Amino acid sequence: MPPKAGFSRAKNVGYDEDDIYDDYSEEEYAGDGEGEGTSEEDKEQMAAGVIKVREALGSEYKVKEAEIQDALWNYYYDVGKSVTFLKNKYAPKAPTPAKPKAVSRFDQAAGAADAKTPTSTGTPKAKAKTRGSADGEKLADSVEKLVVETKVKSKSLNVVDEYRNCALKRVSNFVVIGHVDHGKSTLMGRLLYDLKVVDERSVDKLRQEAETIGKSSFALAWLMDQTPEERSRGVTVDIATVPFETEQTSFTILDAPGHRDFIPNMIAGVSQADFAVLVVDAQENSFQSGLKGQTKEHALIVRSMGIQRLIVAVNKMDTVSWSKERFDKVRQATTAFFETASFSLKNITFIPCAGLTGDNVTKRVADDNADWYSGPTFLEALEASEPKARALERPLRLTINDVFRGSGQNPLSISGQIEAGTLQVGDVVLALPSRETATIKAIELPDGSPADWAVAGQIPTLHLVDIDAVHLRLGDLLCAPTAPVRLVKSFTCKMLAFEHVMPQFVDVFRGKQQVTGLITALASILNKNTGEVTRRKPRIVKPGEVARVRIELEGSAGLPLEVGARIVLRDGGRTVGAGLLESYT
Repeated sequence: MPPKAGFSRAKNVGYDEDDIYDDYSEEEYAGDGEGEGTSEEDKEQMAAGVIKVREALGSEYKVKEAEIQDALWNYYYDVGKSVTFLKNKYAPKAPTPAKPKAVSRFDQAAGAADAKTPTSTGTPKAKAKTRGSADGEKLADSVEKLVVETKVKSKSLNVVDEYRNCALKRVSNFVVIGHVDHGKSTLMGRLLYDLKVVDERSVDKLRQEAETIGKSSFALAWLMDQTPEERSRGVTVDIATVPFETEQTSFTILDAPGHRDFIPNMIAGVSQADFAVLVVDAQENSFQSGLKGQTKEHALIVRSMGIQRLIVAVNKMDTVSWSKERFDKVRQATTAFFETASFSLKNITFIPCAGLTGDNVTKRVADDNADWYSGPTFLEALEASEPKARALERPLRLTINDVFRGSGQNPLSISGQIEAGTLQVGDVVLALPSRETATIKAIELPDGSPADWAVAGQIPTLHLVDIDAVHLRLGDLLCAPTAPVRLVKSFTCKMLAFEHVMPQFVDVFRGKQQVTGLITALASILNKNTGEVTRRKPRIVKPGEVARVRIELEGSAGLPLEVGARIVLRDGGRTVGAGLLESYT
């Protein structure tokens, strides 16, 4: 079952063809429903379901309780389906007609005496028979009433009107990017701790665990990095999503991995964000290493994915004694890079801070060496960032970021950002590329609260029915069946080159979806500012140049792409370019 509130993380359900249900043990499918993985909610549902099924079956069906539990478990506590299954399986055999018993002379005499007795309402035996028939009809009616309607009913809400009339806080999602070990997770952990999203006891426990393995400074980072692999390696591996609220805004943090091995996961985080927080280490050697590594690559990906707003958190300022000179050098070097990458400098804010100590994160820095800084805190900079405009009127588009295997009540759930449109309970959605449909049974918002609907910009959890888990993968697209997205196998895109590019094989990423493709043609080199063609049919595209290229996808059903969709191109573990789809065939 997906988390009800707070932290959530993709469970890396890749659904390999030969290993769809390997994470489950046989005990979890035991018929008594009392395995180690059974929740208290499951136990309560099982007990109530057994009673209802037993009542519906009546005394004529001799079914053991374990068999009833088996049926309820297999049908996800659906009483109606369980009753039907058990009736079909254990239907009582019709009794063999008994041979008519010879009537004795005594019975003949008694019968003759009864026939002579007048009556206006029938004999007591006749009354008993009539009463029994009525009771049988009532029992049949009660069985019919116990049959649960399997179809999820929609309230047919006008979601756009509901959203505009409910006066919700604004919703904003930001991705945290930067080179490995620059303190991204620690800074986010400090933010959550200072905002009291997590309690003191939880942090103390993490401090003790971190000290046990000699990593006491990692305690705050572990608020974000929760898997054993991440804690043992000391690096973020997958996207962690954490909601928190201020007086004005409902935020969701998308903490992206900084290590070069996990760039595909970082791309998935960027695809869900309204703006980005780039964390850089103020220390000279670390800063230079980052600028040559993932600081540069992450910033280029963010820009190519359409994110305009950037907060640069110059972290670990406590290690350089809050030196204004050092801060200015970091800002100058980073700004020079941003200018070459076509960032708009007016949309970039530099914030000096120290995630480990909490200085200038939510409160002003108290160090006298920082008297030179009078700008906003990191939290104030977050509040000043405007979210993207929401495409509420467009058809539904939602990219799956997490897939959860849940309990009997919610056996399959997904989450991801709604990129466009709206949805509500009871809606039927189309999954691509599998082309399978599903029905939304229930909706949860990031804080775990239930909802009847959700809109573009939000990252809800959807509990789905009427679809098998094998048809859903990370990165798949959910859309409205009446306005589906085309599965594209060849297309032309406008590409910004990060490395030298020529006709070659590349990995094409749309969020977490990855397909092998071949750049079949370099059509032209374009002017960055005007888009005009400056050179036709180049042999190679140099780093920093913009080109129009033709790409064909290899051996797949295609990617769900629309004109204007953004993709990332990688080769050999390096990001070689990013593109904006212009046309497809």
